[in-house]
Amino acid sequence: MTSLLHEASTLIAAGVPQPARNAPGALTTKVNTVLGIAAWAGTAAGVAGVLITGAMMAVSLKRGEGSEHMSRLGMVLGGCVLVATAGPLISFVFA
Repeated sequence: MTSLLHEASTLIAAGVPQPARNAPGALTTKVNTVLGIAAWAGTAAGVAGVLITGAMMAVSLKRGEGSEHMSRLGMVLGGCVLVATAGPLISFVFA
């Protein structure tokens, strides 16, 4: 039974082409430029988000109010992780 399954899988997979991943040079250059700009903008937005959240935490502490700043900080850090992983994923697809 095992040899039959092996023969069937080699027969079925024999006709599957293996395309080369060669993106045009102009497209790769433009994608890298856009990714660089997006990475800088995402990093700046992440730093601004952390600073704004910290300022809001300080103001709330001074007023004596307690609020959900940790969830806001978690969302900001989640966005930073998303921006940090988007660039390598897209460059892997276009490489």
